[in-house]
Amino acid sequence: MNKIIFTFLCSTFLVATTLGQETKVKKKTKIEIGEKTGDHVMLQFGYDGWTGMPDSIKDHKTGFSKGFNAYLMFDKPFRSSPKLSIAFGIGIASSNISFKKMNVDIKSNTTSYIPFIAQDSTDHYKKYKLSLAYLEVPIEFRFSSDPEHNGKSIKVALGGKVGTIINAHTKGRTLQDRNNITLNSFTEKQSNRKFFNSTRLTGTARVGYGIFSLYGNYQFTTIFKDGAAAPMKAYEIGLCISGL
Repeated sequence: MNKIIFTFLCSTFLVATTLGQETKVKKKTKIEIGEKTGDHVMLQFGYDGWTGMPDSIKDHKTGFSKGFNAYLMFDKPFRSSPKLSIAFGIGIASSNISFKKMNVDIKSNTTSYIPFIAQDSTDHYKKYKLSLAYLEVPIEFRFSSDPEHNGKSIKVALGGKVGTIINAHTKGRTLQDRNNITLNSFTEKQSNRKFFNSTRLTGTARVGYGIFSLYGNYQFTTIFKDGAAAPMKAYEIGLCISGL
């Protein structure tokens, strides 16, 4: 998964650099379609959570569950009003939900319901997380108060994303006994996507100034397939860095 993200970021940087160089070459006497900078690159760092989480799972969620998203966008301003534009693109979104004294058995072959197994009185991992990754196509309706100087502009964006799951895995580090005494530094990783919905639809919103903005995402589809778990949905709030 890290290789996929690294490859995408390298490609994003190369394309974005080219776009930036092309923009500088053009005359800046007036705003032309395709001439202004349009937040072609978006990097998002946020806090992830699930709605509808049963108490048996919620009681074992711990720490700062983080998400990271990276998108390459193409911005098309309206000819009649350059302050407004439509942007669309492609990218990768990842989510990491941390648990305490719990095993999420995503490789279970004995049931159609994914087991969330509490480990309060048994051996458990000191650090444990469930990670999901999606290939996504985002679209945004954007407003920029000063499109000619986008780096000094108030920005607002509303939109959505459609994505397909490309990776689902759990990772546990440092095995401990019931008294939290370390037994070994073993790391276990298990991958399986069978319990998860292959497609997800998400609503998005951003507001900010210059290259920084606050964003929020809410998943309309459930994380897990019908009958595999409670109908939980994901949300994310955080900081977006955009430009070029």
